[in-house]
Amino acid sequence: MSLETMPADMKNKIQVTLPDGTSRDYPEGTTALEVAEGISKGLARESLYAIVDGQDFDLTRPLPGACALELVTRNDERALEIIRHDAAHILAEAVKELYPEVQVTIGPAIENGFYYDFHREHPFSEDDLAAIEKRMQEIVDRDEKLIREVWDRNEAIQYFLDQGEKFKAEIIRDLPEGEEITVYRQGNFLDLCRGPHLPSTKAVGKAFKLMKVAGAYWRGDAKNPMLQRIYGTAWANDKQLRTYLHQLEEAEKRDHRKLGKQMDLFHLQEISPGGVFWHHKGWQLYRQVQDYMRRQQNRYDYIEVNTPALVDRSLWEASGHWEKFRENMFTVEAHDDRVLAVKPMNCPCHVQIFNQGLKSYRDLPLRMAEFGSCHRYEPSGALHGLLRVRAFVQDDAHIFCREDQILEETKIFCQMLVEVYKDLGFAEDQIRIKFSDRPEKRAGDDATWDRAESALMEAAKASGLKFTMNPGEGAFYGPKLEFVITDALNRDWQCGTLQLDFVLPERLEANFVNSDGHKERPVMLHRAILGSFERFIGLLIEHFGGNFPLWLAPTQVAIATITNDFDAYAEDIAAKLKAQGIRVQLDQRNEKISYKIRELSHQKIPEIWVVGQKEMENQTVAIRRLGSKDQIVASLSEAMDTLVEESRFPFERR
Repeated sequence: MSLETMPADMKNKIQVTLPDGTSRDYPEGTTALEVAEGISKGLARESLYAIVDGQDFDLTRPLPGACALELVTRNDERALEIIRHDAAHILAEAVKELYPEVQVTIGPAIENGFYYDFHREHPFSEDDLAAIEKRMQEIVDRDEKLIREVWDRNEAIQYFLDQGEKFKAEIIRDLPEGEEITVYRQGNFLDLCRGPHLPSTKAVGKAFKLMKVAGAYWRGDAKNPMLQRIYGTAWANDKQLRTYLHQLEEAEKRDHRKLGKQMDLFHLQEISPGGVFWHHKGWQLYRQVQDYMRRQQNRYDYIEVNTPALVDRSLWEASGHWEKFRENMFTVEAHDDRVLAVKPMNCPCHVQIFNQGLKSYRDLPLRMAEFGSCHRYEPSGALHGLLRVRAFVQDDAHIFCREDQILEETKIFCQMLVEVYKDLGFAEDQIRIKFSDRPEKRAGDDATWDRAESALMEAAKASGLKFTMNPGEGAFYGPKLEFVITDALNRDWQCGTLQLDFVLPERLEANFVNSDGHKERPVMLHRAILGSFERFIGLLIEHFGGNFPLWLAPTQVAIATITNDFDAYAEDIAAKLKAQGIRVQLDQRNEKISYKIRELSHQKIPEIWVVGQKEMENQTVAIRRLGSKDQIVASLSEAMDTLVEESRFPFERR
């Protein structure tokens, strides 16, 4: 029944408050869609779902009573999650129509898309995906209404058992007693779901694509049956879909594993799962990043230390890591029956250094840094090139300070972080900050957490930082600021972090003598900018597509001879450049110069200097820069001066 046909004398009314603050009265039983139609037909066509008193709500579901109502249209970014969720349901319906023997399990929306897990004896093929996607498009064309139904718990269990859907029945059995059981009907397909959903399958549109099939255990437990997970992507319109697919193509071209092989940087091997074999050029890159960070830390008055890789379990028990982090630690049992852990982080060891000798309030802040080699157990299925490893080095540091120094130390750290990211190719507007507060699993009492969160919040605000809240994602010992950078492909990476910790100094009995001559606990600020060198270098390879700025490139210049007659001249240039600290590659192969240039460009070397008869006679070089077809002839002295200047760290050139 539409609003126009409602009896005028209906007495039961509800008051609906709209986002602009205005309120309107509607008959009881009115839906959000009817409210939209009453405002404008265009709004009704564009609306996909509603937000009622802060909760997502089907357009066709009667409003619960007096409420605040917001209508969400297709152009609203929030609509993507519902579009993707509905696409997952359409995927399940298509699979059931094509392969009736398949059992459906769960199908959520995820970042950039959706997936659905199926139980099937035979694996899905690429041809199957094409057929499923075609049937999904047909289901969209059918314009099937999505109808919400509330079912009796036992009846729902029996229905799904009768359909052979034992996984759905298990989900219902495990729901808390008294929880409302809702089933959505679309055509002849029924699925268990809390909702909400779009009004019909047509509202999803056809801006979706199935991407791949992967394995997944039921409920993530290896003891349970193996399922087949079909991944898809879905967007509000075709333009967004095309943009995303183009980004995927670019990401494939920039894949750090592919470029790592092409540029001879590193390789991975099963004899050391989660470990990296750095080749000479890759290690040059690694050392350049590390040297840059070391120089920056020197500029900001950090002291550098080094601590053991193997540490007795007693330290990890005292720090709390043994209880909270044990499953991610590698351990070794020594011949004397002592249990040692390969350190997964540096912080407890840094407290041991701080505790050596008496510290005064005048010694603070003490900024202690270590490029510490750490190891953490990651499941083999989670390992991914340089981006997810088991053996890594952190640009880790801990600032021991007084409480009244928290604000200033936060400011200084944020200044340093922004400067580093800018030097490494990320502008300030590519940095986002999240404030992560207390997690459910944590050390320390609520009073300590109140104090820590308040102090870090005040420092963040005083630093002029704009941040969003990230509830429950703090470290187990304290709240933290998480710094997220956006790369050239518009992907987000959480790298930097600043964590405020009152707990570890207490547990490990760190003290300093305050101005009154009494012992006092220092505050410990855990901080990292890159995170791990391995992951950040993987990120940099993809961000730059291997085309590193000259100061960062593993090989900065290649010198290629036209014929071997000019080898001596090339060798003399290389020797002079190496003496200036330039990373040089000589190409004296008996090949055509055009072939050499193509090969060296494929290795993404920023500059290629070509030398022949004219160059040798005139003491010049012909310079080709990566990505340019033009050739510049410059005197050797001028070319060397320019190259040496561009090879300096960015902060040295400012």
